[in-house]
Amino acid sequence: MSVLILFSLMGASPPAFDIANRTVAATFHAEGVQIYECKPGTNGLAWTFSEPVAALFEDGKTVGRHFAGPRWELDDGSLIKGKIAQTAPGATPADVPWLKLDVAQNANTGRLAPVTAVYRINTRGGALQGPCSMPGQLRSAPYTADYVFVR
Repeated sequence: MSVLILFSLMGASPPAFDIANRTVAATFHAEGVQIYECKPGTNGLAWTFSEPVAALFEDGKTVGRHFAGPRWELDDGSLIKGKIAQTAPGATPADVPWLKLDVAQNANTGRLAPVTAVYRINTRGGALQGPCSMPGQLRSAPYTADYVFVR
């Protein structure tokens, strides 16, 4: 199944990602948080993205995790690290952006071994913006998304 077909089945309109000639290796639903830290910015203190922490689900079962790097690790030993290649806005300002991430490192084992790119789509929540009052303060924003791993 191509990524374009997958986007259509999920009822979402795909952003301008280059998805031609891609084959889906795996798709997982993620539930977790986006963690932000209060840091000085050009207009005073502001929330700055720090890291994601999420569980990956397939058929209602936890099969792995998503964490800082950004990295994805499955129960079968698969581990990949991504690098953001492209972004598109989420459906609302409260939703983190959709992303295309190229695989920068791969443990070359398990289901994620052939993966060359990851798409984060169908995001809900996770965005945190605006001022904060204490440098170093952490805050989390719950989010869900679908991660599509392609080769």
